[in-house]
This record gives sequence, C-alpha cells and structure tokens, in this order.
Amino acid sequence: MPNGEYLRYVALGDSQTEGVGDGDDTVGLRGWADRLAERLAAAEPRFGYANLGVRGRLAGQVRDEQLEAALALEPDLATVVAGVNDLMRPRFDAAEVAGHLEEMFAALTAAGARVATVTIPDVGRVVPLARPLRARVFELNARIRVAAGRHEVAVAETGLAPVSTDPRLWAADRLHASPLGHERIAAAVAEALGLPGSDSGWAAPLPPRPARPVWQTAAGELRWAGGFLGPWLGRRILGRSSGDGRTAKRPQLSPVTL
Repeated sequence: MPNGEYLRYVALGDSQTEGVGDGDDTVGLRGWADRLAERLAAAEPRFGYANLGVRGRLAGQVRDEQLEAALALEPDLATVVAGVNDLMRPRFDAAEVAGHLEEMFAALTAAGARVATVTIPDVGRVVPLARPLRARVFELNARIRVAAGRHEVAVAETGLAPVSTDPRLWAADRLHASPLGHERIAAAVAEALGLPGSDSGWAAPLPPRPARPVWQTAAGELRWAGGFLGPWLGRRILGRSSGDGRTAKRPQLSPVTL
C-alpha cells in the first residue's frame, strides 16, 4: 500500500528481528521490527503486529518454522530477514540460503502481502576476525537483490551504507545491532517501503569519534574474544543454539502500545 496504511504486519527472522541488542530478556526486547510497527501503529489505530523472529535460527529454519504461521495470519505487510547465522557456519551455500529467502518472498507476495527485506553490512568492518566472511556477505547480498527483484520485494540497502559498520550501531557482542542500530534499520525499511515521512536520513554518518590508541583497540579485541567469541564457539562445538527452547515473542497479531 503506497500510503503506508497497513493493518496486519508480520515479521519473520532471527535475532535481529526478535530485537536482540535493543533491551534485554529482563526488561524485554524492542528491536527494529517493533520500532517499525510502532511507526505504523501511530498512523493506523486498527493496526496489528506479530513478531515470529527467534534468535539463532538459520534461513531454512525460519522458512520451516515461521512461514506457515505467518501466512495463517494473512498479513498485508511482512518482513523477512535471515541469513547471518548461515554465514557463520562452516558449510555455507549462498544459493541455498537465498533460495530459502526467495521461497518466503514468493509465498508471502502470492498471498497478497507487501514484503521487505534488508541486505547485510560488511561484517569484516565490524569484526576484524570476520574478514574471511566478507566474500560470503557480498555474494548473499547479490542473491538477495536478485530474488527480491523477481518478487517485487522492497530492499533496505543497509549493506551498502557506510554508517552500518559504525561500531556505535552495534551491541557489545558485535553480532547484533545496538538500540541506535535497530532504530536505523527500522528507518531504512520504512524508506524502502516508501512510508510517509521516511527518507534517507538513516544512512547519514555519525559525528567522528576520537582515535583510540592501538593498545586500547587490541585490549578491546581480546575482551570481545573472551566475552563473546569464546562462548559462541563453545555453543557451535556442542551443537547448541542461543535460541534453543525459545519461541516467538509475539506469535499472534495484537495492538501495539505506543
């Protein structure tokens, strides 16, 4: 709907859609999808919103676990964001991951929903140790664009905006967006959808930061490796996921409290 008067919004995805990095499990998670829903609800009092995102999910799991439930909710707007967890697995196939995403694009658009997605920022600029994954990111983004084009899916190009790799847009774990990062993602999706009042301001750079001494940067990398990389690798070795035992935080359409 070009005027942005959506009534039923369903968000599918992994931890970014769930809102990890914006709040916590004690006070609750907000996240970019919630922020987008709040924007839509402010313009339409009859608006309903469901968030099926669960952390740790691979693209194929999002399709298998969330697509049917999403279609049952008969959305007129849906967002599909997944693939980052696949990027970090030893066996990664960009065509396969994009195929899972395209299946969701196709099914949701065929059901009458307007669909939006995002591209992935250059993780090598966020986490130096992740530089070997850069080629994967670029290939997956290219495939997302092609798949989205085939189904008239709106694409928020967060993968192209230099500000997307600014550390201030990332949480301490560097795997999830910070509250400011989630705010920027929501604004990027709003622009991609052409919502009233949206613009490209989300891509504006932040003010420069003072340069950090080399020793301070190195110490930060060591703290990050011990506090976040180590536990993540441990879960991989044990075959566990951060989403084990978790279910969607908003499995049904419900009003949004502003």
